[in-house]
Amino acid sequence: MSGDQRHAIRDSRKSRILGTMAGWLMRIWSSTLRYEIVDRHGICRTEHLGQPMVFALWHNRLFMVPMAWRKLTKGRRQVVVLTSASHDGSALAHAMQVFGISAVRGSSSRRAVAALVGLKRALQQGLDVCLTPDGPRGPKYHLQAGAMKLAQSAGVPIIPVHVQPSACWRLKSWDSFIIPVPFSHVRVIFDEALAVEPGLSDDAFEAERVRIESILRAGAADPFSESTP
Repeated sequence: MSGDQRHAIRDSRKSRILGTMAGWLMRIWSSTLRYEIVDRHGICRTEHLGQPMVFALWHNRLFMVPMAWRKLTKGRRQVVVLTSASHDGSALAHAMQVFGISAVRGSSSRRAVAALVGLKRALQQGLDVCLTPDGPRGPKYHLQAGAMKLAQSAGVPIIPVHVQPSACWRLKSWDSFIIPVPFSHVRVIFDEALAVEPGLSDDAFEAERVRIESILRAGAADPFSESTP
């Protein structure tokens, strides 16, 4: 198999259909949830609406965020997400379309440079970018450097997003993917903005990576997020 074939974006009729069906299931399921949305930075305040941002959340909390985004922004901000170049990434991209969210295809293992260019272009166009920095394969709760490098190169802030369901099921996946129990309470916190300064040394960059990772881990460790039915 040639390099072009190995790194091609995968798509199929099956992934489009399954992804769209999954998106509508997520939307219907999420409509039963009682959302509490905390916007610490004020991302929808007038002075921030023209500022693109990089939103970062753990992969296992993805299910609950699209509806929270719709409820908070009410169309005042537009976001793109990064999905892998695989068939699974295709399905996720089509699921996000149900919520009016576009996708850039690629990952650390496939089409990484093309994905980075696409994400940076989106930021330059005034769109937000949402990343799961421990995805698509982990390790769980490990902040990979991509989100920070993107924010640093584009000169935009990172907004950590904490998602805390009052009751949930955890799948037997690498990240213990979380499915909230219908009609449960879900707290979604859009945290204060974090800047990744340009010109950091390797040691300073790593220290900042550890700091941001600890902020995201603290949001995941909230006891409210660990309860199960």
